[in-house]
Amino acid sequence: MRASTRLFQHACRITLFTRENCGLCTDARSVLSNVWDARHFEYTEIDIIKSESKPRWRDLYEFDTPVIHIAKASAPAEHPQTASQALKLMHRFTEDEVKAKMDTAEQS
Repeated sequence: MRASTRLFQHACRITLFTRENCGLCTDARSVLSNVWDARHFEYTEIDIIKSESKPRWRDLYEFDTPVIHIAKASAPAEHPQTASQALKLMHRFTEDEVKAKMDTAEQS
């Protein structure tokens, strides 16, 4: 039996914007881990405080972490200038909300 190519490809990319000592960020990681168990995706985590290569993320999300951006895996990399156009969830979110945004990203 031949495995489907789709099993080895991730249709979505999720970027978690986080910071140290953030309880909501810990909860967000747990939600994303549960989603991963049902539906794999590419994952990137950006600490908005420590990220020297992307200081603008701190300006955007310093008081809003955790934030996740959800995009097609083939979409261009995250950039602060296009953050307003991103599919995102902020603060507290559920597995179902993440999956719904993943569906939207895959259909776009």
